Amino acid sequence: MIVLTVVSILAAVGTVLYARYRQMRVMEGLGEMLEQAMNGTFTESAFNETRRSALENRLAQYLTASELSVRNIAGEKNKIKTLISDISHQTKTPITNILLYTEMLQERELKQEDAKYVASLHRQVEKLEFLIAALVKLSRLETGIIVLKLEEGDISESVRQAVGQYRAKVSEKGLELVENYVYADAVFDYKWSVEALCNLLDNAVKYTDSGEITVSVKPYELFVCVDVADTGIGIPEEEQAKVFSRFYRSAKTATREGVGIGLYLTREILAEEGGYLKLVSKPGKGSVFSAYFPRSGSASAAGGDRSSDGKYSGTDDLK
Repeated sequence: MIVLTVVSILAAVGTVLYARYRQMRVMEGLGEMLEQAMNGTFTESAFNETRRSALENRLAQYLTASELSVRNIAGEKNKIKTLISDISHQTKTPITNILLYTEMLQERELKQEDAKYVASLHRQVEKLEFLIAALVKLSRLETGIIVLKLEEGDISESVRQAVGQYRAKVSEKGLELVENYVYADAVFDYKWSVEALCNLLDNAVKYTDSGEITVSVKPYELFVCVDVADTGIGIPEEEQAKVFSRFYRSAKTATREGVGIGLYLTREILAEEGGYLKLVSKPGKGSVFSAYFPRSGSASAAGGDRSSDGKYSGTDDLK
């Protein structure tokens, strides 16, 4: 009995030790697989059912599928990048030529009706050129082909550059430009932030026939707010969520220039930067678009106040 008891105890201990050994081997194998997967050196042929457990084998199959998926995504991105580049390159020359020929025709003495057709053709080609450029930018941004380079700096410098591009247009329409800048450090991509602000300024000038456009920089604890306010036609409440959609044009703006992609692109840029876009508007009184840029260390908090439709949820009133 004593011998049997000792043998049983030894067998039990041996079983436990063997089980622990097997468990350690499995864990080591899983760890090795994951490490190779993270390093991009994983190959399914290095692991098989005879050497590893069924769990390891299933994990190997999953990691192989994941690696293949990553490669497929990278391949698709390269195809999209090539396609976008081809579209941009192939359309640039014919559009430039058409613009040149229409401008040459406009310099000639034409009948009133013919001059009207040429002017209309010129406007439509300009619209097409802008649309293609906007779609190329948006596609590059959405597919990750372009990665924003976020740096900390004074956002008011980007605001000044954007405003400088529209100062002449504001003057041509007889509008007053009011600028309220203060130093405000934020985390943003300089080039794309100027693009976003230009879209807001373009809308403000386009839909304001009299009054003023006010551009302000307001620093807060977590964000820096850039307000672009106008005294234009305003946006009805039922349409405020729709204006952030691709190609949306309300009935009131159908006769004005634009393709309806600027606000969508602006919101996408701000989202990539960790910021968000808000809107306050009243028909007949104008609109205020507020672009929020994260301050240093606050990018993770961005978007917390942004609703799914991008509509402003505060209580501020227009002037």
